[in-house]
Amino acid sequence: ASPIQVCSPRRARQNHPFLSDDPIEADMILFTTTQDKVLAVLQSVCGIVERRHTMPILANVLLHKVGNAVQLTTSDLEIQIRTTAELGGDEGDFATTIGARKLMDILKTMPADQTVTLEANADKILLKGGKSRFTLQSLPAPDFPLVQEAPSFGPTFSVPQKTLKDLMHQVSFAMAVQDIRYYLNGILFVAEGNTLSLVATDGHRLAWASAELDVQVEPKQEVILPRKTVLELQRLLSDASGDNAPRITLQFANNQAKFSFGGMEFVTKLVEGKFPDYQRVIPANHHQQIVLGRAALLASLQRTAIMTSDKFKGVSLTVQPGVLRVASNNAEQEEAVDELDIAYDGPQIDIGFNVSYLIDVLANMGQEMVQINLLDSNSSALITVPESARFKYVVMPMRL
Repeated sequence: ASPIQVCSPRRARQNHPFLSDDPIEADMILFTTTQDKVLAVLQSVCGIVERRHTMPILANVLLHKVGNAVQLTTSDLEIQIRTTAELGGDEGDFATTIGARKLMDILKTMPADQTVTLEANADKILLKGGKSRFTLQSLPAPDFPLVQEAPSFGPTFSVPQKTLKDLMHQVSFAMAVQDIRYYLNGILFVAEGNTLSLVATDGHRLAWASAELDVQVEPKQEVILPRKTVLELQRLLSDASGDNAPRITLQFANNQAKFSFGGMEFVTKLVEGKFPDYQRVIPANHHQQIVLGRAALLASLQRTAIMTSDKFKGVSLTVQPGVLRVASNNAEQEEAVDELDIAYDGPQIDIGFNVSYLIDVLANMGQEMVQINLLDSNSSALITVPESARFKYVVMPMRL
């Protein structure tokens, strides 16, 4: 996937006339507030910052003082996060960049209620807190590579932050990790009509979850968000629910996605490529069905997983009238067998799975009951929530 286009330093100066190479003639207090307030704002934007980067300035946070407010921006060339906060200090128009992680590390050592002040003085940046003083290195703000936003985005729509966070939680564990099929290293977002669907797969299992939108999205929007973007959004989004739950606004372009929430603007590149046809993967004719307690099944799988080999994580499931038998063994001739009572009167089915794929889905579900649909020993299993069409998980069988 190609990185987001960024403005060159010269373009940055043109786009941001407040960014100047002139030395600071007078002291400027960028902020003066309590440690907990400034640390919370910094932590909201600094999750994407790497301590070491081929471009040293990307280890910094761009601080832009506008009037009473400070705008904080971070980037890794693929994601850009910006937020604005009123943190006291002088009124003015000034910008600089300083080391993001170092600034956070210093702040973390201070008491939460301590007043901290960040001062720009000549060519130095001074951080004060109590009787402590830190002189920090800065790099010129015009050299910070700002994202060049896509010229046009598709329709705008919003959902409660908790809804999107829950959807990502239900599918993100199935994302591939550094797969050469780069389009699998992320989550597919599909907004069509009044439905938002998220899909993730690593080629061995697939997770799909959906939620209802309160607007109609036309035309269909379909994009793949990178893994790092997904993990960062999960970290930032609120868990608050209720009528006044905070919302997130989503916009998609050909090579970009933009999210606005909680005073933050989050822009990310997209993964290029064609996501697999997930609708063909989800089985529709698996008629042998069992429903059982999620916690009981999870505990049984965790017990039997102890007796699997480190490299070969296979467990066998035997479904027969009234009983689900879970069994495993290893190269040392050790074995485990566990049985669960189930309401089932169909034919016997013996099927093997990678136990990690089953534990993953059950550990990420919150419901009390789980439904498993099977066809035969050689076909994939479909795991769903009883009486809900909003979540589906498909896992391929394993030959034992």
